[in-house]
Amino acid sequence: MRNIFYLTLLITNLACSADTVVKLDDANIDLNDGLSIQRGARTYINYCLGCHQASYMRFNRLGDIGLSKEQIKEHLILGQQKIGSPMLNNMSKEDAESWFGVLPPDLSVIARSRGADWLYTYLRSFYRDSKTATGWNNLLFPNVGMPHILWEIQGVLTLKASDLDETRGELAVISKGHLNKIEYDGFVRDLVNYLVFMGEPARTLRVRIGIVILFALSIFLVLAWILKKEYWKDVTH
Repeated sequence: MRNIFYLTLLITNLACSADTVVKLDDANIDLNDGLSIQRGARTYINYCLGCHQASYMRFNRLGDIGLSKEQIKEHLILGQQKIGSPMLNNMSKEDAESWFGVLPPDLSVIARSRGADWLYTYLRSFYRDSKTATGWNNLLFPNVGMPHILWEIQGVLTLKASDLDETRGELAVISKGHLNKIEYDGFVRDLVNYLVFMGEPARTLRVRIGIVILFALSIFLVLAWILKKEYWKDVTH
């Protein structure tokens, strides 16, 4: 029985180490930063929504980050979609499989599935690779089918020639983008901030309500203690 336990523990450790070969960078997101989430929403709609739907997210939930219905309609809704519509695109399954080999995943809860740090690292780890069908590869997700849609913003990176192990390599810039490294990191952080918000739009409100409830319960606790002390003073004496 003990041998089985140690074998299970060993397999678990190996599996965990296999998933953490590439060190994840800290996304350092802030769900209280409404402007960051707004910028991320704009990036998602302009660069991601064409391929990646968010079928569990509706445009009107963007009101939770301080946008009015008029702002959402004017700046974030494309085509004839209504403000209460889910974030869908017009790509058919057949076209997606023909172009990419597989239907791009729905991103409604991708941040809850992958985690903010994973997404932040992934979107900053693309590099040129002539051996792949798209011409792109990714340190965190080797042989990924997704091309680097943000390459004009980040610039073009390549894997250093001395790095034979692609899972541990370092990237070098061969062509600059519209943003420098610090600016692009902030750009991606805003996008990830939005993806985390989209995974649970009510999270910030839920936390605020929870704090209020705990505060109210603490008041009732004090009152209950005073009442108990007053009730039992004659009994104990």
